[in-house]
Amino acid sequence: MTFRQFAYRNVVRNRRVYAAFFMASVFSVMVFFLYSMLLFHPTVEDRFIREFAVFGMGIAEIILYIFTVFFLFYSMRAFLQARSKEFGILLHLGMEKRQLNRLIFLETMFIGAASIGVGTTLGYIFSKFFFMIVREIVLLPALPLYLSWEPFALTIGAFLSLFIIISLVAPVFIKSGKVIDLIRGENEEQQEYTYSKFRGFLGVFLLLFSYTLAMFTSNTIVIRLFILLPPIVLLGTYYFFTDSVPLFYQKLRTFRKIYWKNYRLISISSGIIRLRENANMFFIVTIVSTIAFLSVGTLASLTSFASQYRAMNPLGLVYVSDMENVEEEKHITQLETELTEEEIGYSLTKLQVLQQHSSFSNSTVSILNVADVNRLAADLDDLAIELKQGEALFLPPSNSSFENLNERFVVTDLEESNVTVAIDGAYPYQLFPAYSVGRNAIVLNAVDYQRVQLSMVNRSPSYFNYYAFHIPEWQSTKDIGLSIQDTIVESFLIESNAGLSYAFDNPGLSYSIIRMTFSLLLFIGLLLAGVFFLATGSFIYFQLYTTLDQDKKKFDVLRRLGLTEQEMKKIINRQLIPQFFFPWGVALLHSSFAFLSLQVIWDALAEISIVKELTIVLIGFTCMQLLYFYLIRWRYLVHIRATD
Repeated sequence: MTFRQFAYRNVVRNRRVYAAFFMASVFSVMVFFLYSMLLFHPTVEDRFIREFAVFGMGIAEIILYIFTVFFLFYSMRAFLQARSKEFGILLHLGMEKRQLNRLIFLETMFIGAASIGVGTTLGYIFSKFFFMIVREIVLLPALPLYLSWEPFALTIGAFLSLFIIISLVAPVFIKSGKVIDLIRGENEEQQEYTYSKFRGFLGVFLLLFSYTLAMFTSNTIVIRLFILLPPIVLLGTYYFFTDSVPLFYQKLRTFRKIYWKNYRLISISSGIIRLRENANMFFIVTIVSTIAFLSVGTLASLTSFASQYRAMNPLGLVYVSDMENVEEEKHITQLETELTEEEIGYSLTKLQVLQQHSSFSNSTVSILNVADVNRLAADLDDLAIELKQGEALFLPPSNSSFENLNERFVVTDLEESNVTVAIDGAYPYQLFPAYSVGRNAIVLNAVDYQRVQLSMVNRSPSYFNYYAFHIPEWQSTKDIGLSIQDTIVESFLIESNAGLSYAFDNPGLSYSIIRMTFSLLLFIGLLLAGVFFLATGSFIYFQLYTTLDQDKKKFDVLRRLGLTEQEMKKIINRQLIPQFFFPWGVALLHSSFAFLSLQVIWDALAEISIVKELTIVLIGFTCMQLLYFYLIRWRYLVHIRATD
């Protein structure tokens, strides 16, 4: 048997331990390859999509690669330390340290080569399905499968270099010392775990303090909290697992009615001791799980914004023209022509919005004619407004302002026209995009509106024309008015928009960009979260299966003492549940309070609720965690029963 064959058989013999490591590596390679396939796709001609693909996929690949480096280093450390007894025997039989290093290098490269080969193969197999999803997200006519050397070269080069580095550094993880110490391995008598009561209470205090700040935050301090809270939560979580959990365990031992009952002594002590002895690992699992929850939850909240975009923008197209705009008629004709050519149905309502100074608020008020507003309301299937002479109604600038304005009764003079109106309540429907007709807008009776209009004849008039296009198929307008939009963008970049006497808004175009961006980000985030989720489960898997021989011996002794099959299942459940769900529960708690702060931001920006999307995300992760738990428990029970 050659040295290479010996290394290969070592990998095969330890396949049970390396299984989760191999699966996570394969999945990381596959996701990286899929990102690379889109990154180098030759048929993506749209400039925005190509730039977004390069940026989004590039950032995702960097994050994935950095996390994979960390994951592989941690995994190799756990594997090699668990095999210290095996290495001690090899050294005792005459193997040189140089040969041991070469053995580890070959083993790691065998696993790495197999992971890269399987990962790239699966990635190419699933590329067509991946492109189908991306095509639907970005609304491309076609995104065919292609074959190019670039994605293969990038993936193989990136991960091959990573495995080579790990292979060279891995021997550092082997315990140093005498050969007899290596041979003792896990049987070496463990020292009493030490902890600090001060750090234990400090960890709980820091977490409760951060939760309190997140719960009672406001939009004035929420941005500062996003900078302040992460280091506090990190420190609090670390102390919680290293000191608070052992402190809780010591307190639990004093309650003999709970602790000293049937087999609870075995199950509770074993489960909590695992948490205590592997505090660093569970800290890492908690933080990685929290990152996965937050990334997917945040992106899901962006999708919620996209889904509620129509409610915030009820009109298909909006064109606002100042008094001195000489291109008004040309632009309106252009928009109507383009809509007709594209066979897009529409109705156009022109509103002349007058501007007066209010004696009550001492600010400028936008004034609309009730007849114009009712025409637009009829197009949108909203209720008509009925006003008598001298009456007026607030037009809320946003949905959140309706309740406040609806409870107000104001009598004010429109100073330039000397018209007095009584404003009682607000219109309950949103007819215009937020603040598009001004922060203070009212609807007047036709007679009062005409009086204000006539008063401007002999004075310097102040008004603007508002063209409201109601388009039922509003998402089909993304190609309407592009030349006008380009002029506005160019003017904004060059002259800060100071030289334009008009404004144009195309919600269909904006929505297509928002929808594509958010959906693609969510899809990228889900794949990254899948890698994170598989890795966190793998950490626990490593710990279980590196101590499997010890667990077999323990349960073999207990069976000889009369432990039944049912009791063994209960003990194993109570050992595994804390390891799987305690770090996950802490991560879920971290994420829930972080989402409270995120909701405050969305309330301030767009007045939308993200509770539904975040609930779906957390329930989804919960189901996956349960599925993973039952899968690992099933395999664990199979190995434990194999001692019969």
